[in-house]
Amino acid sequence: MSWLLLAIAGLFEVGWAVGMKYSEGFTRPVPTALTVVALIISMVLLALAVRDLPVGTAYAVWTGIGAAGTAILGMWLFDESRDPVRLICLSLVVVGVLGLKFAAD
Repeated sequence: MSWLLLAIAGLFEVGWAVGMKYSEGFTRPVPTALTVVALIISMVLLALAVRDLPVGTAYAVWTGIGAAGTAILGMWLFDESRDPVRLICLSLVVVGVLGLKFAAD
């Protein structure tokens, strides 16, 4: 259950990171409010997950999901670079997250 909470926390991290873009520097009230809510949910779920998971592993997986998910959505939503080197590095992040998950089991 802790791994599921952690994965959901990572998805909410992606949500608040992308939400910052839509909030335009916290000048738009609705995107700002949604960003703050996503941030709180992400942190609460991370806190629940670390009750049973090693904090270093959980934090690394959480940030990895957030970094990879945000980069992917940035490419899709905001037409950010899809440079091959960037994609390879992004793949390494995903492999690292999976490695941490399976090494902890």
